[in-house]
Amino acid sequence: MRTYLFYDIETTGLNKAFDQVLRFAAIRTDLQLNEIERHEISVRLRPDVVMSPRALITHQISIAEAHQGHVEYEATQRIHQLLNTPDTISVGYNSLGFDDEFLRFSFHRNLLPPYTHQYNNGCGRMDMLPFAVIYRLYKEEVLRWPTHEGKPSLKLELINELNDLTQGRSHDAMADVEATVALAALFRNETAVWEFLAGYFDKKVDAARMSDLTVAFQTASGNHLKGLLVSSDVGSDLGYQAPVLFIGNSIPYSNQGLWLRIDQPELQQVTPDSIEENTWAVRKRLGEPPFILPPRKRFLNHFSSERLEIVKSNLVWIVENDLLFQKVIAFHQAFRYPEIPNIDEDAALYQMGFLTKAEEKYCQRFHTAPVSEKATLVDGFQRNEISTLASRILYRNYLENLPERLHPGFATYMEKVHPEQQTSAMVDYRGTYRTTPTDALKEIEVLTKDPSIDAHQQHLLQELADHIQKQFFVTK
Repeated sequence: MRTYLFYDIETTGLNKAFDQVLRFAAIRTDLQLNEIERHEISVRLRPDVVMSPRALITHQISIAEAHQGHVEYEATQRIHQLLNTPDTISVGYNSLGFDDEFLRFSFHRNLLPPYTHQYNNGCGRMDMLPFAVIYRLYKEEVLRWPTHEGKPSLKLELINELNDLTQGRSHDAMADVEATVALAALFRNETAVWEFLAGYFDKKVDAARMSDLTVAFQTASGNHLKGLLVSSDVGSDLGYQAPVLFIGNSIPYSNQGLWLRIDQPELQQVTPDSIEENTWAVRKRLGEPPFILPPRKRFLNHFSSERLEIVKSNLVWIVENDLLFQKVIAFHQAFRYPEIPNIDEDAALYQMGFLTKAEEKYCQRFHTAPVSEKATLVDGFQRNEISTLASRILYRNYLENLPERLHPGFATYMEKVHPEQQTSAMVDYRGTYRTTPTDALKEIEVLTKDPSIDAHQQHLLQELADHIQKQFFVTK
C-alpha cells in the first residue's frame, strides 16, 4: 500500500553538512490522510558538534535533553529505514528546501545510500510549501493566510496559528508534523487541485506538462518554451511568480532544465562579460519544484501592467539579439558548480560521487558487523574518504569502545573541530567554514545582550556556553 510519511526535524543548526538532527518526528498516513502510525526519534548530541545558539533559542532543546536518545549512527539508520519503506512518499513543509537535503548529508556521513528514498521501491517525495504557494495564489479561500510585517507570509507557524491547525508549540518536531498533516487535509479537500499539484512530483507527468507548453520562438538552440514559474523563492513582492523561457538542459548536469527569467529589466543591459550579473537562469529537475505553469491569462492576474510590458519588451529584444542570446544560453548550459579543493569529507557528498557496487557491499558489511568488529573494517574501504567517514562513525557514536590505535585519529579530528584559527576550520560544499566553539561563544555573548531574549532562552544559552567550555576548552 502506498503511504505518505509526513515528517519534520529539529537540528543543531542550519549547516546541512556539519550540523546534526536532534529530533525526528513522523506520521504515516494512507493516501486519504488517515493516520497509520507515529514515530518520534531523539538523537543524542554528538561530542564533536557545536550547537548553533540561534537554533537553540528557536527549538529550545536544552543541553540536558540533547544528551538523551539514540546515538546519531543508529538513529539515522532508523530514519533511513522509515523513508525507504517501499511505496513511501515522504512529505514535509519546505522539506525539499531544507529537511531532505539535511537528511541526505546525514545518510552520507553515516555511509547509507543518500538518494534511494527519492525513487527506489516505489518511494518518492512531496513538499507542502509549493502546494501552499499555489493555493495562496489561486485557491486562497481554503484557509486564512497570514501576513508578517505587512507582507504575505508562508511560514508554517503563522499559518498554524491563524488557522488553529494544532495546539502544539511551533518548532517542536511532532507539532509541526501535525500542523503539516492538518494543512494537507485542507488542501486535499480541493481534490482536483491536490491531484494536479501532486502530478508535479511525478517525473513523467511533469515532463508531459513541460512538453505541452507553448513555443515562444525557435533558435539554433532549439524550441524555447514559455512558462510561468511559481515558487516561494521568487518572493511575495512579485507574487511568487516569474515568467520564464526554456533555454535547454545543463551540459554537466543533464537532469537540470534551464529556465531564463524574462521579467527583469537588466536583461537588456547584458553584455558577453556580464551574463552572470545580468541574467538569472533557474535550474529545474523533473518531478521537483519549482512548478512551471502555462502562461494562461487566468494565471497572470497577479502581474502589474508594467511587469508584463517588461516581459514583452525582453522577448522582442531576445529575438533581435540572437547572437548575444546564444552566448547567454551557452554560459548557463556550461556552468559547473565550483570544486572546493579543501572540502571536508562530511561535506563531500556531491564531489565524491556515487559509491561503486563493491563499496556499497562493503558498507553493508560495516553496518551489520558488531560494534566491537567495526574498527577492524575501517581500513578495508577502497577510498580514503570513505574510510575517514567510517572512523568518524566510531569517534562520534562509540568513543568508549574506540581501540587504542584509533585514538590519535580522534585527537586529530577534534583539532579540526576546534582549530586555533577560524580559517583552519572545516569547509563545506559551499566553501563555508564549520562553526567553531569560539564562534559559538562569541554569538552567545551577542545574543545574551539582546532584550528580546527571554529568561528561559537566557538560561539555555548559559547552559550551552558551559557545555562548550567543558567539551572543547577544558582539555584544549
